[in-house]
Amino acid sequence: MIKTYRKTATIKAEQFDGSDKQIKKYGVRPPYPQEIGTITDEEWRPLLPTKEGLMTCHVGDWVATGINGEHWPIVDDIFKKTYVEVKEK
Repeated sequence: MIKTYRKTATIKAEQFDGSDKQIKKYGVRPPYPQEIGTITDEEWRPLLPTKEGLMTCHVGDWVATGINGEHWPIVDDIFKKTYVEVKEK
């Protein structure tokens, strides 16, 4: 019998903006060696190290941090449909 479940853990997340600060913070890297003048902004697809391997993380996606400190990208529209902000008291 199929049952309905919901997640009970909270996560931390911030929207990826492609800044050097976030690239360093999350260990994001280009998908291949970057040579000066050969990759346009449209071609650059940053890769985020996750437990499952490298995953593409576009500007505007969310970088989630789980309960064990692991990171994974979530596409903006999926994030907004799945998560709501927890207001600090």
